[in-house]
Amino acid sequence: MAGRPPIPMRFADVIARKRDGQALTRAEIGLFVRGVADGSIPDYQAAALLMAIVLKGMDDAETTALTEEMVATGDRVDLSGIAGPKVGKHSTGGVGDKVSIIVAPIVAACGVVVPKMSGRALGHTGGTLDKLESIAGFRIDVSIPEFTEMLRDVGAAFVGQSPTLAPADKKLYALRDVTATVESIPLISASIMSKKLAEGSPALVLDVKCGDGAFMKTEAAARALAHSMVVIGSRAGIRVEAVITRMDAPLGRAVGNAVEIIECIDVLRGRGPADLVELTTTIATRMLLMSGLYDDATAEPAVRGAIASGTALEKLRAIITRQGGAPAVVDDYQRLPGASHRGTVTAPRSGFITRIGAEAVGRAAVVLGAGRERAGDRIDHGAGVLVDAHVGDAVAEGQPVLTLLSNNARAIADARAVAAQAVRIGDAAPPPRSLVIDICTSN
Repeated sequence: MAGRPPIPMRFADVIARKRDGQALTRAEIGLFVRGVADGSIPDYQAAALLMAIVLKGMDDAETTALTEEMVATGDRVDLSGIAGPKVGKHSTGGVGDKVSIIVAPIVAACGVVVPKMSGRALGHTGGTLDKLESIAGFRIDVSIPEFTEMLRDVGAAFVGQSPTLAPADKKLYALRDVTATVESIPLISASIMSKKLAEGSPALVLDVKCGDGAFMKTEAAARALAHSMVVIGSRAGIRVEAVITRMDAPLGRAVGNAVEIIECIDVLRGRGPADLVELTTTIATRMLLMSGLYDDATAEPAVRGAIASGTALEKLRAIITRQGGAPAVVDDYQRLPGASHRGTVTAPRSGFITRIGAEAVGRAAVVLGAGRERAGDRIDHGAGVLVDAHVGDAVAEGQPVLTLLSNNARAIADARAVAAQAVRIGDAAPPPRSLVIDICTSN
């Protein structure tokens, strides 16, 4: 009958539709996200839909709608008042992954603005914010207006995730964490991309890690996640590339907080470990290409030139200064936190290192105090693990492979038992493999 008000949507019907494998409409997804954000949908119903999504999946249109509805629950950073191209960067997390701290000053030194909202360590993977807080005075808790001022002043900034950006994501993740619904490609990609869309960059390079130390253990899972996030970006009107990279062994030589800051500075001085230099060069090059300021002939030379000339290192110094940190750490590593106790993991026999398991090393770093098992745990910024020999190296029995650092003497023995599980020795060196597996684009 004309004039009759529409029948209110019953959320139980939305759950049933997804339970039966049907695609949800934008309106249904919006009802879900808004209901979680404002508390009008009870946890038991939200959890039921999450489980249905895990079991039945979501297509690209649904996943994009979920992402955009999550963005709509909060603020969105406006970068339009900042001159020049802007390119964001995100990693799905790994062990010894300090790439963001290196590429941001490189790319900013090349004239591209890099807004970076980062997270903290949880489980066996490290957190960019914890690493940067090894630097005395470094401020990461800032307002969105101050964040944009930092970007305008310096060209790059590292700050904590604003609670006003995609607030529905935080509530959904807390629910997923206790209902066994974390492992879903649509839910993972929507969670990541909602925060990156809210961050405001018109272009984004993703580092999607796969392997022992990554959340995505297989190449197939990493490819699926990369494809999903690239499609979300394309449908939402931003340019996205996903670089799929290996995370079977720790990245670089350092795992921890202060020790990783040292390694970042070493790379910017042109003397970093080969694997870390390879990956940072690749990621920074892709970011410059995404900016539109550079092409295939000029992007990588610009990256290498920013390091060789020292301009990237000076950009890092400027970032530290602008965010209240002590810039002297760039020249004097003694100003960073250290460790009063150390131990070693040695080669059990002579041969070639065939494996240094990233997850076991990451777990050992947590035992030493460098990470946290639960949100809110305290971090020992001086703790960590140093990788003394790498996969493919020849070693003699008893030769140090890993050095353990902590300010808790009792943690050394416990961490040694965990870290020893990471090391495997064989009779022949495995063939070398590039860290970069593939690059996923929307083309």
